[in-house]
Amino acid sequence: MYWRGVALLIVAALLSGCETERNGLDYSAMVQKIGPPRAGQSRIVVLREKGYAGITDPGWDVRLDGGPMAELKTGTYVYVDRASGQHQLSATAALFPGVSQRDISTQSGRTYFFLARPSDRAKVLGGMSAAGGVAGLLVGAAVTSGNSNPGPLDFFPLEEDAARATIAELRLVQ
Repeated sequence: MYWRGVALLIVAALLSGCETERNGLDYSAMVQKIGPPRAGQSRIVVLREKGYAGITDPGWDVRLDGGPMAELKTGTYVYVDRASGQHQLSATAALFPGVSQRDISTQSGRTYFFLARPSDRAKVLGGMSAAGGVAGLLVGAAVTSGNSNPGPLDFFPLEEDAARATIAELRLVQ
């Protein structure tokens, strides 16, 4: 019994010392390394603010035109260069009844920044499931079924100055 307690104490000490700071390139280093978008292309950057992510941070499944970008975790950003024109950002979540979608139009040589945050529906469903379990989740899904965004995330466009101030503290998803 004594050794079991010692083993649990060691495991708890190791887990409490886990790295919580993200590593990867900051935005200015990334731009210096790869430069601006090539001719005929635009850059789309999606970022997730720093904040407490809880015990686990599974990441958000963000997609551009149906193809995966990367799992966006707390305190990170992801970017992709695409041909200018019409595109669609989308997001899904496991066991979440709906898909977030945002249509965007891009111009050659420009960078577009989007801040990803949980949607109002995601907040309600999270609260209802915490308070009422599966029954609360079902009731919450029925109550929020008419929301304008049925998915887990909202994508907020950011002006370049505001985006650069926000993204300065974030790291590139690896």
